[in-house]
Amino acid sequence: MSTSRDLLRQSTVLISAILALVGSFIGSGAAGGTPIQNASGGALAADATPIAPGGPAFAIWTPIYAGLVLYAIWQFLPRQKTDPRQRRLGYPVAASLLLNAAWILSVQFDLLWLSVPVIVLLLAVLVWAFLIILDTRPRSLLETVLVDGTMGLYLGWVCVATAANITAALVAAGFDGFGLAADAWGVLIIAVAGLVGVLLAVVGRGRLTPTLALCWGLGWVAFARLTGDLLSTPTAITAIVAVVVVLVVTLFLRIRAPRRLNTTASATA
Repeated sequence: MSTSRDLLRQSTVLISAILALVGSFIGSGAAGGTPIQNASGGALAADATPIAPGGPAFAIWTPIYAGLVLYAIWQFLPRQKTDPRQRRLGYPVAASLLLNAAWILSVQFDLLWLSVPVIVLLLAVLVWAFLIILDTRPRSLLETVLVDGTMGLYLGWVCVATAANITAALVAAGFDGFGLAADAWGVLIIAVAGLVGVLLAVVGRGRLTPTLALCWGLGWVAFARLTGDLLSTPTAITAIVAVVVVLVVTLFLRIRAPRRLNTTASATA
């Protein structure tokens, strides 16, 4: 039964998407703002830390933003107003959009230290949304692509962005790595990111989009460390290995999942 709460949820998502879109224009420098890679003294540039991905990696925001805007419009349709899945997903998605805009503003105003808790909270909200997606089922192929696909890309990329953001903030604050070399820290952090990718594959039972986005980010980290101004062969090799491992685990789980379901169905029958 439709209620005023449903309209409030739909409106909140749509307004949040508009604010996030405005923030993305500011963050790109198209609206007079400083491009993200140049903001905060260049702390997030491709050669600022061993974990920073190459510039082209940020092109992934195009399909993510497109999917989020289309979702905001789609979920406003009358048919989605009382959909139980959208009732659960609406506010987490809206929160992620607002946190995304807040992150851009914190970087634009050179508040790099503030961007860390913001992006960590963004990651937590995306995990929340991902768990809801796993616990519910889409009603159409369009919903699968628009909701599951977009949020999967969003989560996978923010996993890499969170690692890069925290590293950039530590470096900007003068963190010396407890005496460990930059290469050692690069290998360690990329290895952790790879483990996160494996965890996402296991929890998501072989979902492709989180893996593709995470591997996209790690692939560009490897590219930047092999060809950019800040070279680190150990970090690049670790990133490549992480990409291969996460892809293999994801594909294995995806292939195995239908067999497991069939076996369970047979046993039940």
